[in-house]
Amino acid sequence: MNHVTRKAAPAAPPAAAAAGKPRLTTSAMIASIAAEGQRTRPAPFGHALVALARENPAVVGMTADLGKYTDLHIFSQAFPERFYQMGMAEQLLFGAASGLAAEGFMPFATTYAVFASRRAYDFIHQTIAEENRNVKIVCALPGLTSGYGPSHQAAEDLALFRAMPNMVVIDPCDAHEIEQAVPVMAAHDGPVYMRLLRGQVPLVLDEYGYTFELGKAKMLRDGPDALIVSSGIMTMRALEAADLLRQDKVEVAVLHVPTIKPLDEATIVEAARKSGRPVIVAENHTVIGGLGEAVAGALLRSGVAPASFHQIGLPDTFLDAGALPTLHDRYGISAAAVAEQVKGWTGR
Repeated sequence: MNHVTRKAAPAAPPAAAAAGKPRLTTSAMIASIAAEGQRTRPAPFGHALVALARENPAVVGMTADLGKYTDLHIFSQAFPERFYQMGMAEQLLFGAASGLAAEGFMPFATTYAVFASRRAYDFIHQTIAEENRNVKIVCALPGLTSGYGPSHQAAEDLALFRAMPNMVVIDPCDAHEIEQAVPVMAAHDGPVYMRLLRGQVPLVLDEYGYTFELGKAKMLRDGPDALIVSSGIMTMRALEAADLLRQDKVEVAVLHVPTIKPLDEATIVEAARKSGRPVIVAENHTVIGGLGEAVAGALLRSGVAPASFHQIGLPDTFLDAGALPTLHDRYGISAAAVAEQVKGWTGR
């Protein structure tokens, strides 16, 4: 019988701290998502936007008092005359971006994902998406990449923007993909929402010969025991988990899906057709309305029934504040937690 698991992972027991893990300080609430010793690249979005602006005079940068915290300060230093600081006024930011787009400019507007998806949603919907304006929305702190609690944790942004007509939605994995996504976003005529990893951003996909293509999923590794379909930082975690699982002789496939909309249903369905292995969708987002439900819908419409279907994601609740490593363990999205869940679903 096919089995479906929808709920997010249960909280880790408090005894984890006593199991040899160091006590984390408040600074870990804003720590990099990079593992210790992992290769990183600084401010990939800011540098990619500068490179794009050198080739395209229509590109302008805009932010709502968060230039430094969305890596747009790199752009402002290179092109001060093409940078617009709108202050702490996200609705104004996106309304003005729409107006500039109507006059032939290509605004890249940045803020935190919570502010775009909650505070300014109606302005984006009415002035950008409905008018199909060529505005690129780039938002930091997606999902659980901030330890500052629900006010700064955009756990539902993909669901909201995925539901908006005309909006393309991208959830990149690492610095390599962000750098490649920026010119691809510019080549697309219409609104785009991209989640942003800022600061020292991990490098992962360059080791796989990866090239970002809008609307395309890519198989990064194959394996007979399970298929992990993932986006964003969860592709990085899925690859780390795959290495851990290999030690237990569990071989898993990892299919990276950076474009949430339009979804590459054909590639996902083809990968899920392989009989005998569970399909597991991993996302840094609530289990409601994101990649997991999009994949489930695609499989149902195509008549593909995997051995079982499971979701790894954030629970339908307001998330805790705290150190990011602790929260990732608690909500089941750390590499170790992903590996443990997958191992259980494969019956090993």
